[in-house]
Amino acid sequence: MGLIENKFEKNVLTSSVDFLFNWARRSSLWWLQFGLACCAIEMIAASMPRYDLSERFGMLYRATPRQADLMIVAGTVTKKMAPVVRTLYDQMSDPKWVLSMGSCANVGGPFDTYAVVQGVDQVVPVDVYVPGCPPIPEALYYGIIELQHKVIKFETIAKKSSRAEAEAERERDREAARSTLVGAAD
Repeated sequence: MGLIENKFEKNVLTSSVDFLFNWARRSSLWWLQFGLACCAIEMIAASMPRYDLSERFGMLYRATPRQADLMIVAGTVTKKMAPVVRTLYDQMSDPKWVLSMGSCANVGGPFDTYAVVQGVDQVVPVDVYVPGCPPIPEALYYGIIELQHKVIKFETIAKKSSRAEAEAERERDREAARSTLVGAAD
């Protein structure tokens, strides 16, 4: 009898390819760099060595929307910039996710003017809102973790029911988050 006899039975891990793909999909979101104002500095700080967001979550900054599946809108979206944001969102491949970072992106911030969009959710559908002015890197971490939970939920519903049912549930989640955000702003 050898030294490794009966050792492999306890160390074998079985799984499905779907589980592996879903794990990889939620654990390696590739985000589109879209910093518009001071919140972008906090997003940059979150990716620096102290917090190391991209390394810890397996995330990569992408300079092209065709390679990204997450758009982080960090800062004030003006009405002149809104069509560009929408075009970039439309160029991203499905499934695509949006994280709104900071009070300016969430609700327009202190800029209640004719030139500022009062919430990026008027331009693109938002999955996660990160509050703050500007939000600290830990808040961005929390938003990414919440987004990963939503990705898992979406993929699970899509697998068990259908992609249409998963999209409907995702829209209900977005509407609930939007109503909570509006309630907090009032």
